[in-house]
Amino acid sequence: MEEKTYITIISIVGISVSLLIIMAVTLITFFHHTKKKIVEKEQEKASLKIKHQQKILQTAIAIQERERKRIAQDLHDAISSKLNIVSLTTNVLLIDKTINDKQKTALEQILNITTGTLESARKIAHDLLPPILNEFGLKAALQELFEDCTKYTKIAIEDNVEALTRLSKNDQLHVFRIVQELINNSVRHGKANELMVYIEQHDTGFVLHYQDNGQGFTVKDVMEKSGIGLQNIKSRVKILNGTLKIESTPNNGSQFIIRCNYER
Repeated sequence: MEEKTYITIISIVGISVSLLIIMAVTLITFFHHTKKKIVEKEQEKASLKIKHQQKILQTAIAIQERERKRIAQDLHDAISSKLNIVSLTTNVLLIDKTINDKQKTALEQILNITTGTLESARKIAHDLLPPILNEFGLKAALQELFEDCTKYTKIAIEDNVEALTRLSKNDQLHVFRIVQELINNSVRHGKANELMVYIEQHDTGFVLHYQDNGQGFTVKDVMEKSGIGLQNIKSRVKILNGTLKIESTPNNGSQFIIRCNYER
């Protein structure tokens, strides 16, 4: 009798332990599955957030480019055309033999100011929207940018730029704006007088290597408190599905290495 009772107790204990193990496994499986679902939802949420941010970013840059185009058109139509009329009228007055020396001097000053203003307006419009980019592509646009830069400043530029023909016109514009912004930063903030720009194309993408001999900076400080120019560069690199690497120390110049893939 006692032996039977003992066996019964062992059986009950065994069943209880088995049930506890089953419950434990069930709970662990449930929590694991729940955690996995939560992680998946969080990843999905993060992915949607990134896509949303990317869309906002692309929209903001598209608006910026439209505004540049509008201002460039206004400069050409509303300002340059009227200044051309002033220039032509002044030239007509200058050939009038009835004017005295004082009037002639005044007209020559007006002509010089008008010519200078026309050149400035042309340069601003060109910086806002380089027409050569649409007509002849990125390489030609960058070559013109480098020539203008060396013409109007004392900067020497060493370059070796491939055409990147596999990029769309819109993406070529992003690359152009990145180089343009890098040069502006080197001149305004870095006080550089020597630049190097290399763009090399590969089967899957391209690499842009930019270097200057300017004042340099502490990378961590700049990344934490980046200005509008650097933010603009980082935004365009993201749109191009690229990565940005910055190397710089105070008084030792700066390097920017951008790697982008064609696949998105």
